Amino acid sequence: MKMELQQTIAATDAGRKVTDFLADASGLSRQRIKDAMAKGAVWLRRGRGRKRLRKATEVLKSGDRIELYYDAELLARTAPAPICLHDAGAYSVWFKPAGVLSQGNDFGDHLSLLRLAEQILEPRRTAFAVHRLDRETAGLMLIAHKAGLAAQLSALFRERKVEKRYRAWVLGELPHSGRIDARLDGKPAHTRYQRLSWDADRRQSLAEIDIDTGRTHQIRRHLSGIGHPVIGDPRYGEGNKNTQGLQLFAVALAFECPLQRRRVSFELSDAFLSEHCRYRPA
Repeated sequence: MKMELQQTIAATDAGRKVTDFLADASGLSRQRIKDAMAKGAVWLRRGRGRKRLRKATEVLKSGDRIELYYDAELLARTAPAPICLHDAGAYSVWFKPAGVLSQGNDFGDHLSLLRLAEQILEPRRTAFAVHRLDRETAGLMLIAHKAGLAAQLSALFRERKVEKRYRAWVLGELPHSGRIDARLDGKPAHTRYQRLSWDADRRQSLAEIDIDTGRTHQIRRHLSGIGHPVIGDPRYGEGNKNTQGLQLFAVALAFECPLQRRRVSFELSDAFLSEHCRYRPA
């Protein structure tokens, strides 16, 4: 069952609890409404602001705009638990498993790293997005816990001052090294790769990859474009499907820490990847 509901609160409905109003307006039970609220599928517009509404006892005011984005199948899904690798207080570094979203959408955020981090970290803190990884990609992600620092860290990514390194198993015998400069979505996109090993039995190469830009699905699209799609990619390439999922992993991040004023780096070992991902070392 999937539905979208957006309604402006009339004066006659002012003072009602949001759960009562939405249950009547949608035909869903109050328990389903509460579950949807807890998972981030209910939004409140009040004045110029818009926020996820999780408080079931919230009393509506005249002129409020309430929004419900209900997808029963999505709300029933669960996500593997991310792992906090470093907590610097104002920011944290995480391992995001495949299947976890970087951030939520209108239909909810219970499958997103941001929401999961807010629930896992002690003491509890708000989580702000700094960059993104595809849902299918496992690996390192950086999260900010202060709005000002989130802007600083986002600027580092935007200005290409963050070193990002990936590993991927790709189809075919990849050249020893190379650079792909193919525009994506009308914008420049640059990907560098180096072959680490070649498995002749599986006809697969293990590659280390660096990117200067961060276009949507850049690595996956670029490698598919040169005839070496990532193994397990559900969208790009032919002959590269498998049952272990996307074999693309964000393995390293390095940047100038705005708090410590020094360079910091984080890297996932082969042992970690093998334990927490369906990763096959060279």
